[in-house]
Amino acid sequence: MIKKLISALLAAVMIASLCACGQAKAVPDVPYIIAGYSEPVKCENAYAECFTIYEYDNGDSMITTSDGGAYLITDCAPSGLAPDITVIPRSPDLIYLAASAVMCFYDAMDRLSDIRFSAVDTDGWYIENARSAMERGDIIYAGKYREPDYELLLLQGCRLSIQSTMSEHVPKVREKLEELGIPVFVDRSSYETHPLGRCEWIKVYAEMAGCPELGDKLFDEQKKHFDELGTVESSGKTAVFFYITSSGRIVTRKAGDYITKMIEMAGGKNVFDFIGDDNALSAVTLEPEEFCLHAKDADIIIYNCNISGDIHSIDELTAKNELLKDFKAVKNGDVWCTGRSVYQDIMKTGDILTDLHTVFSDTGEKTTYLYKIE
Repeated sequence: MIKKLISALLAAVMIASLCACGQAKAVPDVPYIIAGYSEPVKCENAYAECFTIYEYDNGDSMITTSDGGAYLITDCAPSGLAPDITVIPRSPDLIYLAASAVMCFYDAMDRLSDIRFSAVDTDGWYIENARSAMERGDIIYAGKYREPDYELLLLQGCRLSIQSTMSEHVPKVREKLEELGIPVFVDRSSYETHPLGRCEWIKVYAEMAGCPELGDKLFDEQKKHFDELGTVESSGKTAVFFYITSSGRIVTRKAGDYITKMIEMAGGKNVFDFIGDDNALSAVTLEPEEFCLHAKDADIIIYNCNISGDIHSIDELTAKNELLKDFKAVKNGDVWCTGRSVYQDIMKTGDILTDLHTVFSDTGEKTTYLYKIE
């Protein structure tokens, strides 16, 4: 009866989460009860809402996620385990990584040796150590997330596939991987709305790797940046964070998004924070005229180069849309771009916040993940 109740609760959460994209759905506070195991002890999160870790006194642990996922980390799976629990071997190696946001966690833990297969080819990595590992052949390309090289994964003994939520659009891939005996874990770090909530997912992968203390340490190092800034007084400066699509439309961030929250924490104000959470999407796509109406008087422009490629001059930016020439920030030369590694390197969230504070406080200090264009 208890297991049926738990399964029903988790299923309800999974259905609700499928109706949202990019929005955190809290994990139900109902642990799995496993016959022969002690009562699980919940590990409290500081910010993350999309995962919970429970520990048993035999050293095993359970990770539950907001899509209804339940993952038992163990060296030896008990018999009679509920079918909706995925068993993941403790400290797995030969991992097929199809969730690019996760690479930074393994890099931060110095555990890239656990990753053998990548769904992103060499030139798609902006994390230096990941790119180098692929160039050496330590990590090899094994097909995109929607078309894995099943034969390669099987022949080389892949022990775990870590997927992004994009895999939900190709359920047959997960079915095939599991049919081959490869457990699948779905990363939902992008669904966290607090910047440190995303960063806190380091604890999930440290738990899998068998080094939870290291996960806590690495998370605390990034949290320290937030704590050091404390409550920053508003600089009074407004900003717009955006990129221009190949069709000329403009994608920016709205209220509730983690980028908007970081801008506010750094002392700025997103000019599009009046666009609320009418749906779960953290970004909004606007026609150029509508975008310019609200953004032309922003004090600072932050262009998202992760999507549309690097920009090296004001001329390159305004070539994307002539209307940008009349922007206050363009005229004043206060235009910044993100480095290409920002999206892939969640474990530098605290450093990125520090960069944003430098931009808004105009201290002239050197930035690492944002660069100013002339």
